[in-house]
Parts: sequence; C-alpha cells; structure tokens
Amino acid sequence: MKSSKQLLNNIIGQLNGVSRMIEEEKDCHDVIIQLKAVKSAVASLMNHYIEDNAMICLGNKNALKASGKEQLKKLFKELINN
Repeated sequence: MKSSKQLLNNIIGQLNGVSRMIEEEKDCHDVIIQLKAVKSAVASLMNHYIEDNAMICLGNKNALKASGKEQLKKLFKELINN
C-alpha cells in the first residue's frame, strides 16, 4: 500500500495536469473526468490517513489493544464509505 506522502504527491501531479488542461482549454468532458479522478484520490488519501492515524487523531495512540485498533479501523472504513 502506498504511503500518505506518495498518495499526496500523486494528487498534486493530477492537479497540475488538470491545471494544464484548463490552461490549454481542453475538452470540458476530459477535464471533468480528471477532476473526478482527483476527487477519488483525495477520498482514498483521507481513508488511508485516518486508518493509519486513528489513535493519534483521537488523542491517544496507545488507548486500545490491537484487536480494538482493528475494530476502530473497520468502523472508520464503514463511516467513510457511506
């Protein structure tokens, strides 16, 4: 699985590509498709970041045992995917 930094760098690259497309007045449909890809990539980054940093985000990374951490990750996945 890619790191949050790698995902972020990919998103930056996608946004730079969209910027070029807009500057070059590319077809609206093509720009929208790329914007949807960026939106999906940002959602993926958010999911990845929350999963990796749930305990830190909640204020205590040692608050739960391993089984509790897995349950929390599962809960976050459910909440995010709705």
